[in-house]
Amino acid sequence: MSNITIYHNPACGTSRNTLAMIRNSGVEPTVILYLETPPSRDELESLIAEMGIRVRDLLRQNVEPYAQLGLDEDKFTDDQLIDFMLQFPILINRPIVVTPLGTRLCRPSEVVLDILPNPQKGSFAKEDGEQVIDEAGKRIK
Repeated sequence: MSNITIYHNPACGTSRNTLAMIRNSGVEPTVILYLETPPSRDELESLIAEMGIRVRDLLRQNVEPYAQLGLDEDKFTDDQLIDFMLQFPILINRPIVVTPLGTRLCRPSEVVLDILPNPQKGSFAKEDGEQVIDEAGKRIK
């Protein structure tokens, strides 16, 4: 059983790149397809607290129903924003990765490198061709 968990959306390039970097460290993480299996309220609140971010920072803004619900207005409480994310999991930004070294929203995907316990096993390039890890397993930037 892995000690790394990723809240993953396979339709998202950032999420796919993050998952690939976890695997490049030699670990097969627990993959939670959060659109199919959303976190509970307690889990979501815990993830937000562990990341040390505001609830609003976890909201995806470029998807419906963000605009339909008027979420760009600063009139909602944190509890209400969490309610929306639980009702519409597409509003939860991703990927979220949990490791023994911390919990992060991995945007950009390279953020995951800061919390992976194991080094990268070899070179890695993102889907767009951007080289992130060199042949020696070292971060390029």
